[in-house]
Amino acid sequence: MTSTRGWPDAGPAPTFACMWAYLSRFSPLRAVLDLRRFLGSRGKHEILFLFAALAVCVLIIAMFLADYSPKPAYRAPDIIYVQSWPANRTDAEIVAQQKIDQAKKDKEDAERAKAEAELRAQYKRASDTLKKFGI
Repeated sequence: MTSTRGWPDAGPAPTFACMWAYLSRFSPLRAVLDLRRFLGSRGKHEILFLFAALAVCVLIIAMFLADYSPKPAYRAPDIIYVQSWPANRTDAEIVAQQKIDQAKKDKEDAERAKAEAELRAQYKRASDTLKKFGI
């Protein structure tokens, strides 16, 4: 009995049957033996260039993987509420609060400057290394 397309009802469709027949000839052992036979028929310089090209590709991929850093988890921004000050505040209280705020700002600026200096030093080391190689 055949289906409406003229194919037998039992068994896989002809496309998959052809593909299975084609793919069934492949095996890992035969692939390794074929690679060995291919490499055995090549000259020494061709093998060296093959491994040099593979090493460069592996190095580039390794550099991309080393440089990869996943996104940090989402962190909600800090909410800063406006401080409500009494209307009858004295000038001395205002000046005292400004000194406290200035000390916090100076500390944050020092931390930011330190981080920028470290980053600048890293770039300088990288630049010096490249200059050493003539790049």
